[in-house]
Amino acid sequence: MPPPDQFRYERIDVDTASGDVTFRYSTTAHTFVERYGFGRGGNWDDPAVGAAVRILFLLAGVSYYKTTAAPVIDLGELPSTAAERAFLTRYYVEGLGEFAFRNGLDLRDVRVVGPDAEVDAGPAEYAPVPGRPLIPFGGGIDSIVTVAALAADHPEAALFVMHPAGDRFEAIEDAAAVTGLPIAHVAREIDPLVRRSDELGFLNGHVPVTAIVTAAAVVAATLEGRDAVVLSNEWSASVPTRVVDGVAINHQWSKGDDYEEAFQRLAADAVGPRLSVFSYLRPRTELWVAQQFAARSEYHRVFRSCNRAFQQDPAARLDHWCGICDKCCFIDLVLSPYMARADLEAVFGGTEPLENPANEARFGALLGLGDDARPFECIGDVDECRAALLLAAERADRRDGGMLQRLRDEVARVSGAAQPDATTLLAPRGPHHIPERYAPADLLVRAR
Repeated sequence: MPPPDQFRYERIDVDTASGDVTFRYSTTAHTFVERYGFGRGGNWDDPAVGAAVRILFLLAGVSYYKTTAAPVIDLGELPSTAAERAFLTRYYVEGLGEFAFRNGLDLRDVRVVGPDAEVDAGPAEYAPVPGRPLIPFGGGIDSIVTVAALAADHPEAALFVMHPAGDRFEAIEDAAAVTGLPIAHVAREIDPLVRRSDELGFLNGHVPVTAIVTAAAVVAATLEGRDAVVLSNEWSASVPTRVVDGVAINHQWSKGDDYEEAFQRLAADAVGPRLSVFSYLRPRTELWVAQQFAARSEYHRVFRSCNRAFQQDPAARLDHWCGICDKCCFIDLVLSPYMARADLEAVFGGTEPLENPANEARFGALLGLGDDARPFECIGDVDECRAALLLAAERADRRDGGMLQRLRDEVARVSGAAQPDATTLLAPRGPHHIPERYAPADLLVRAR
């Protein structure tokens, strides 16, 4: 067992016949086991697959580190480079920024230690087949827009879906079925001790789960010889949720541009440069995504982003939008300029969040009005929300919406002459890392 106040990486076990991968971690008092079922098939002998599994091992440990938030993270017998340890240190400190804030912790002095890797080892010589992207898919508007854009020009594209062992999320499967694309399903089994956090005295809170999903998708991609993992993280994912005492805290840190760049370097150093890992939506705003999604009517009755649809306990899941959470309110708001009021009422089962006065404070927080802090949630920034509201308020089918019109007046009062410009928000903004073979035409023209 590790000494007190230390979190340790123990070992990786791979069953190539079944496609099961098992990771073991430990604290002073507990040992944790996490399993991934990648299924039979795939080239497990490819060194790139082993390199990808190692990356997943490094990132998945965060779910167990958070139980004690020890000041030392020991990689055990796993050799690593100085660059990898620096990446992991940042991953734990910034990826757990919200967790640390909510638990009153300061993780900035955390240390990652372990034996040095051979300097000249170099990356695996991964040689994928071009034009075969793997797209992590969550059933919401972002991943649907990515699939719609890529699938037509890349007929060998496939979806990646990670789900609990022995269970699948209906909200994802229904939307995935509409795409018509093959799906690489991966079952993730979290150690059951984590579900006993209160009983065992574990710390609890948000972890950078998108980083874990991305790493698992890299394993699935290398198993199938695919050349890209294409994410759907847009521009505002890089905007901090809050700044507390000068420290930026971002609920979406592992969806942001800084993390994307850092992970690209990690993957290139381990797997090789021929695997591209990037977000197709990086230079796009949520307003642009919503505009694109509104034209995909085949998805309007099957998409779902409400977090109540993704509870780990199946008994706690909803088979519909709850209509009262921050995510429901944001999705309704950002789609309201581009979809008919009646259509959005149908999406939300007849009770649209924008028509429910009980949600006014939630919308006020999304719009940066009043004293309520912005929620820790995967939502657009204040300008995107305000632009969506102002556009929606001008729709003929929205002009009798009392709450919407009150919010419009308040946004106009607070913004004054600095009201957000929707035209600017619909244009590409910020950098991106989309390789030319996958870049849309407007971004190629912009680059030139």
